[in-house]
Amino acid sequence: MDNLLTTAITAAIRAGKEILKIYQTNFNVEAKTDNSPLTEADKKSHDIIKSVLSLYSIKLLSEEDKQVSFEERKSWKRFWLIDPLDGTKEFIKRNGEFTVNVALIEDGLPVAGVVHVPVSGKTYYGSYKAGSYSFIAGINNKKFVEEYMQDATKLTGVINPATYTIVASRSHNSIETENFIAEKRKQYDNINYISSGSSLKICLVAEGKANVYPRLAPTMEWDTAAGHAIAKFAGCNVYDYNTMFELTYNKESLVNPWFVVERI
Repeated sequence: MDNLLTTAITAAIRAGKEILKIYQTNFNVEAKTDNSPLTEADKKSHDIIKSVLSLYSIKLLSEEDKQVSFEERKSWKRFWLIDPLDGTKEFIKRNGEFTVNVALIEDGLPVAGVVHVPVSGKTYYGSYKAGSYSFIAGINNKKFVEEYMQDATKLTGVINPATYTIVASRSHNSIETENFIAEKRKQYDNINYISSGSSLKICLVAEGKANVYPRLAPTMEWDTAAGHAIAKFAGCNVYDYNTMFELTYNKESLVNPWFVVERI
């Protein structure tokens, strides 16, 4: 697991560097069949991650290479689940709130995950063996990933008890989310509300900057798997809003149910 996690972090950071190169250009934006945006950065990131992870004979499912039938993947007990550029809308807006997500799934649950933020260099990672941590990777720093990991900060999730903080989507909010927030306002005297893009929202709960992240709107499995691992191994719950059970992966439909990430 240590080697797998180190390789996943390496893949995410390398992809992030390539994303930044494109971020600084006048890149073109295409539309996918579902009308969601696609850029050269999505494609380049996918190729880099796939190349690095090919060191291991583990199946891979990516947002940018998702034409794998359920009949084929339903037998996968262990596989990489990646989103090469989570928050493409934020990338296009150039607000910095986009990430590279790499997760390892075993028997339908995340056992390791990496979320890398190319603009800041902040890298979150976690596994069932190591727990969850973060570090900042310098853009031009030639330190090895193992060196960063030695100096990483453990995500203990200490929260200000006087303020209940909710984080929600910057680009994909819903009426149901607003209702969720309204209910929390009835329960707590002091409410702080912050918005953010991509899987950063999950990481904010994992590191103790927010108490809860409700996602009462559609997402895909590759949007959440890496952050799920980081939050889970930092002591948070990631659960289906309706059933209260933990989110699972490699379903026939790759669409997630509504879910909540919450620090206990």
